[in-house]
Amino acid sequence: MTLAVSASDVAQRARRRIAWRLLPLLFLLYVIAFLDRMNVGAAALQMPHDLGFSDHVIGFGAGIFFIGYFLLEIPGALIAERWSARRWIARILISWGMLTVLVAFIHTARQFYLVRFFIGAAEAGFYPAVIVYLSHWFRNRDRAKAIARFCAANPLSFVIGSPLAGYLLGISWFGVRGWRWLFILEGIPAILFGVVAIFYLTDWPRQAKWLPSDERDWIAAQLDQEKEAKQKARAFSVWEALGHRDVILLALCYFFALTGNYGLAFWLPTIFKRLSGQSDLKVTLLASLPFLAGFLVQQVNGWHSDRTGERRWHAAVPLLLSGIALLLTVVYGSNPSLSVALFTLVGAFYFAYHPAFWALPSMFLGESAAAASIGLINSVGNLGGFVGPMLMGYLVTRTQSFSVGLLFLVGSLCLSGLLMLAVGTGRGGTIPEISASLPAQAQ
Repeated sequence: MTLAVSASDVAQRARRRIAWRLLPLLFLLYVIAFLDRMNVGAAALQMPHDLGFSDHVIGFGAGIFFIGYFLLEIPGALIAERWSARRWIARILISWGMLTVLVAFIHTARQFYLVRFFIGAAEAGFYPAVIVYLSHWFRNRDRAKAIARFCAANPLSFVIGSPLAGYLLGISWFGVRGWRWLFILEGIPAILFGVVAIFYLTDWPRQAKWLPSDERDWIAAQLDQEKEAKQKARAFSVWEALGHRDVILLALCYFFALTGNYGLAFWLPTIFKRLSGQSDLKVTLLASLPFLAGFLVQQVNGWHSDRTGERRWHAAVPLLLSGIALLLTVVYGSNPSLSVALFTLVGAFYFAYHPAFWALPSMFLGESAAAASIGLINSVGNLGGFVGPMLMGYLVTRTQSFSVGLLFLVGSLCLSGLLMLAVGTGRGGTIPEISASLPAQAQ
């Protein structure tokens, strides 16, 4: 009895200490990442007028980020697994921060496209590197909650970033327009925190001098047990993992989910501006509401997914509900107040799927196979970040209305949910098979 109580006490202390040590900084880094990734949506309230850019130019420039991102995702994830996630994350932050500042000095569409492409290439590997890094520190049964806390930065970055962007758009220091200051002042933190990450993060539990020895031994032993269980069930090579049915389905699911999300997120400030006619600051405040709702629902869904041990439905249902809510915004789009409420529901449902979704690959894949698969899923998925904004810009330019573009995004979100339901249902259903084989673990 004493030994059981002691082991449980060590487990609780280790889980709590690891979470408080790592997750706040990773959360902050992801906030910075999304501020730098999405500030072009707020800048689009001024940039087209100053530079003579059409909606199509803005949409293409916003989306081309993901072409550079796509090319380097899998190598980046493997580098994080095989070399050092800590150093790789730091390198990414510093280089993309420098390039974000550079956007402030563009004058032509070609310059806009070029810098956005290189920002995407610089940031490639950040998200999968962090997901890989979390798998080095959190057990399978704790991973969705950890991912939910990290991914909370995604919606909260909009909650923080939208009003901040609205404020920065209103300044004009030294005769320089607000949208240029937006890129300068939001790029600098990435450089600074990249340096912090090198000294603060630790790659592996056995290297963690900040963990007491009993806690360090406990988490290392737990993760070793999980690795052995996965290897006994099936050891996948990198190439086998990349061609695995469920990995391909997850990649397609993520592609259509991000097509819907980015297609909406980049254009939401502009949609609210044309719908309400309010000031830039009020528009950016309204645009933050879907992301605040998304943060709240995301945390609840991640907690419930870990509690029940179920992943597939916890990812699929929110995606389907997000598509349905977006469809209703098209139907009732002429009512500004109702549209804002419905867009808020879209965000609430959309962000809820992330924790369960990203807990899946490392449930049945280990080490380099999991890293490569996470890189593949994220790289293919983020091509949706190119398709969504670009097609929205094209359709808005052609139709002079957002309705057709929004219907396209509805289809993307619903298809994503249906693909998610197909994961783990093939012959041998790998996901339930592996989860059932995992060892019993101390609470």
